[in-house]
Amino acid sequence: MKDFNFYAPTQVAFGKSSEERLPELIRQYGGTKVLVHYGGQSARKSGLLQKVFDLLNAAHLPYIEMGGVVPNPLLSMVYQGIELCRREKVDFILAVGGGSVIDSSKAIALGVPYEGDVWDFWEGKAQPACCLPVGTILTIPAAGSEMSNSCVVTKDEGLIKRGIGNNLIRCKFAIMNPERTFTLPPYQTAAGVTDIMMHTMERYFCGHWDMTLTDAIAEALLRTVKEAVFEVLKNPEDYRYRAQIMWAGSLAHNDLTECGLEKDFATHRLEHELSALFGVTHGAGLAAMWGSWARYVMKNNVPRFVQFAVNVMGVQNDFTNPEQTALKGIEAMERFYRAIGMPTSIPELVGRAVTDEEIAMMVQKASRGGTVKLGAIQVLDTEDMAAIYRMAQA
Repeated sequence: MKDFNFYAPTQVAFGKSSEERLPELIRQYGGTKVLVHYGGQSARKSGLLQKVFDLLNAAHLPYIEMGGVVPNPLLSMVYQGIELCRREKVDFILAVGGGSVIDSSKAIALGVPYEGDVWDFWEGKAQPACCLPVGTILTIPAAGSEMSNSCVVTKDEGLIKRGIGNNLIRCKFAIMNPERTFTLPPYQTAAGVTDIMMHTMERYFCGHWDMTLTDAIAEALLRTVKEAVFEVLKNPEDYRYRAQIMWAGSLAHNDLTECGLEKDFATHRLEHELSALFGVTHGAGLAAMWGSWARYVMKNNVPRFVQFAVNVMGVQNDFTNPEQTALKGIEAMERFYRAIGMPTSIPELVGRAVTDEEIAMMVQKASRGGTVKLGAIQVLDTEDMAAIYRMAQA
């Protein structure tokens, strides 16, 4: 197993009355003037945004608001937020929403104290030295950004989607009330679950596999979410199962399921180019790519795929043919995706096959012009990336 350093400093307030703690938590982490950052109209229509404003007003905490975050959050809005926070002397950012809103908030928080272009951090030209504190009221369990050190932003010009990881941008607190997820549409629920599971699977499928406890945690998380999603698709207001999904989203991406193991994240990196180019839902894109990636790299660690097939997907182990068992696990995962309404190929995802030129463009971006390779269980060069994109056409 690998040596590891586990760091998860985000304070979690979980439950039906957790929002009531908002003013107390903002003050605990030094906030005196707040930017309330959110997406479209759902937070307003649900009444959550007004509740936030009422809580801040009652606590005499001044705030300004900025909505309009879109899925795959844009750098142009980050620039607007930085300018607004500087002008209004904001010292705390509150994200009300899901991963896109949280990532936009993190990027703004990095940019306010930085004298250069905040995109420098995503270009690798600079490393953050400080950051405004960020807190969140989570409404969409999926990205895990509420407890992760990651932030993914899309540069409008050229549709370049990139992520960074830095402990400075971890949220100071995350308020999680599962009731706030009751109104999520089925497709968004399923896409979120796919993203949650993939965050753990990107760590589970690696070259290190002798950390038994971490494996057991990962497998339990995956099985629990698999069960819970069918329950909430039948009954969207099932608090118990909504709570399982919400908590799993945080645990899947706060590095707990990585302890002693190794990140791969090739599927994520390949999908980023799909969602940047075609504007598709990230979780759905992951489902469309994973089966092709899995078949392509499986030979590098067949026992790992067998363990997944048996312990997570419930496949009967054929001890005489491990590769057949491994393939049955991949097929079972794809059946699960289809059962919850997720695509398992690129044409299902975008409505058509992608062209050779589009594949070449995605490979160019994913590899940063051929200078970066992806993955860990198998290190992928540009030819490998193109081959996986082509496999995902079927």
